[in-house]
Amino acid sequence: MSFTWEQAFSKAAGPRGLAARARAVKDGGLPALKEFLDLAHIKYALLQPYFETANYPVVENRELLPSFEMDLFEHKELPGFSMVVLPRRLSYFQEIFQYDILHSPEDVSITERKTNPALTERIRQANLNSLTLRIPKHSQDQLRQRFSATDITALANYPELLGTLLHMERAHVLSLNSRGKFHLSGVYSSFPSYLDTELKQFGLRIGKFSAGDDQKYEKNRLFVYQFLMELYGFPIVSERRTSAAMFGRRLFRSGEHFMVRVLGQSDRTITSIFSHPDAKHYPRVEKLALVSVHEHFKDTVKLLTEGGYFVDPARRVVILRVGYLQHKYDPDNVRQDRALSVVRQEVIHPLTGKALSGLNIIKDSYSMFLRLNDIVRGEFHGRIVFKRHEIVQGTETDDKRLKFLHSWLTKHQRRIISYSEDFYANVVKVLDSYLLSPDNYERFTPMRGLHQEVWSKYSYIQQARKVKTLEDLLNRQQKGKKLSYLSMLASFTEIVSDLKFEMVNYFEELVERVIKMTETILQDRYLHKNFVGRKDEDLSEYGLALKKMYGRLVSLFDEFIRIRKLRSEQPRPQPPTTL
Repeated sequence: MSFTWEQAFSKAAGPRGLAARARAVKDGGLPALKEFLDLAHIKYALLQPYFETANYPVVENRELLPSFEMDLFEHKELPGFSMVVLPRRLSYFQEIFQYDILHSPEDVSITERKTNPALTERIRQANLNSLTLRIPKHSQDQLRQRFSATDITALANYPELLGTLLHMERAHVLSLNSRGKFHLSGVYSSFPSYLDTELKQFGLRIGKFSAGDDQKYEKNRLFVYQFLMELYGFPIVSERRTSAAMFGRRLFRSGEHFMVRVLGQSDRTITSIFSHPDAKHYPRVEKLALVSVHEHFKDTVKLLTEGGYFVDPARRVVILRVGYLQHKYDPDNVRQDRALSVVRQEVIHPLTGKALSGLNIIKDSYSMFLRLNDIVRGEFHGRIVFKRHEIVQGTETDDKRLKFLHSWLTKHQRRIISYSEDFYANVVKVLDSYLLSPDNYERFTPMRGLHQEVWSKYSYIQQARKVKTLEDLLNRQQKGKKLSYLSMLASFTEIVSDLKFEMVNYFEELVERVIKMTETILQDRYLHKNFVGRKDEDLSEYGLALKKMYGRLVSLFDEFIRIRKLRSEQPRPQPPTTL
């Protein structure tokens, strides 16, 4: 049986639809309201446009993987919105954001209704006038006629109103009325972002900025900006999403219970930022989107087909909800740019609304590798944004392939650093065969600068994988196994010995990381107390071997520092290449 968007969640909301589901929302319950809003927004903001728009741009799997890519192409014909939910009554003058207030007729007491029977009707009309003034003139008469006898603030009427709210420039507001029920309490809202203050304070806190240091600010500003935005689920992109992220950050820090939700016309993804009892440092981040499941997931496709989860079986389109975990900035981690990681993927049934978890739709090394192969062969026909300003379509030329590779390496850098040896070996094989092939010498000559940029990205990943191995050894871990101190020291010393001879080509930040980790080991109190600081005659055979290995690491470290000093006095050479 074919599925239509009008049928969406018919078994979840019952015969009376989403209006009945809205009435079932418990007073003041943000989780229950979120469930209702998920259904309403999926139906009217994602499914309806999908079925009514020719060639709807389904979200690609990679777009839901951090770090999020900037898309400069706006789909003006698709809906977009922003909203804030506050599970409390609003105090108009005291709020920290601007909006046109709407009043719930339910706030009128029984006594007032008796003494002034027309009061409720006047409130309804005033609300309708406030909304009508904020939409284009050609739509105003139609809106007045449709909702002239309707309480537009009632949650039960919210789904019907989405046709208007999904095309408003500014945000709408949901909060509690005097009876403790959620209602539409505001429209045409502006979220304060305070981006400059937030950016500088965050950069100072993580040590990327120093007060009054313009050069340090210029060097690290983009990194801090990107990291801060990604913590709240966005790339550096439109003002709507920037202000939503900063507003959510401010609400969370002030201890508010809230939900901020945004649908961008460029990313076609509903992003939610909301407070949660288990979220201590940052609010939760979730995304909802229509995604096509890759055909190579044969078992997953079979499971979804049998369960009726496909919105469009021919294109294998599903409703996907992705949950993310935020990470504090860690200067001691080679993947220090990691602000978010995927922790949950759920496919939502289009009729029942039930979520199927335990699937892997977007975190797939096989798909990553297929894309890499397609890029170097010139067989990939997608689109990327190169360096945040240039849209590149297709890979039919070497210039485009190199730009795609630059984007691919940037996007997946921290994953490639962490993934298995088998996956990495395949990546190296493909990249080396393209970037270092003598057959490509003449073809790359006109674009030597671009080739060097791609090689630099690739070279950083190669070096960072070794540093990541040192990080694991620092925690006495190797391939998931716990190591003895002697095994850890032996492996650590061996890698540092190799790095000593390669350091002339290493990135300074990685050299700094190696030095810091080596110093951490050499200053380890346990090693000093039990081995290094004891006399040889008091040590076992194991202890003597460990002490000897420690001494070797000390010598290596001194040599490492000496070479690094000589290196700093010379111009850094270009990354190695056969060209």
